[in-house]
Amino acid sequence: MKGYFGIGAEEISKPMNLGAILRTAHAFGASFAFTVNAHHKARSVFDSDTSRALKNVPYYGWESLSEMRLPKGCALVGIELADDAIDLPSFRHPRAAAYVLGRERGSLSEEMLAMCDHIVRIPTKFCVNVSVAAAITLYDRTLAMGGYPERPVMPGGPGLSAIEAWNLKQH
Repeated sequence: MKGYFGIGAEEISKPMNLGAILRTAHAFGASFAFTVNAHHKARSVFDSDTSRALKNVPYYGWESLSEMRLPKGCALVGIELADDAIDLPSFRHPRAAAYVLGRERGSLSEEMLAMCDHIVRIPTKFCVNVSVAAAITLYDRTLAMGGYPERPVMPGGPGLSAIEAWNLKQH
């Protein structure tokens, strides 16, 4: 996969959600993870960070939005359930991106939204858990940027299954 990405959350309050985001970042190969104005309880994330992501992925815990510093050329992508946002399946991911999610039971702040280069929505009927939104976003990035071939027209994988191959040999 070309480029790099980071993922984080603004004003997150639950350690289990932050731990899940960090695990997901680690699993998908994030270059960094971050929080902005995280609640002090969320910083006690070690109980839910079973992959020990903080030992493997650089983490930045910015106290305020004014402290946030992204690498030069890194696009900030807000993940927000907003009517005017780009639907995730239609979004072309930037080569260098930092994805930011909002807090539990809330949205990204107006200040954060104003800083974003892109606002993207996961097209669901209602808001999903913040850590689930992180996983969906990074999975979509992996599909879009990972160099995978187009999906086959027929159900199944790109090649024949063992049963399909056996059936062809019998005829």
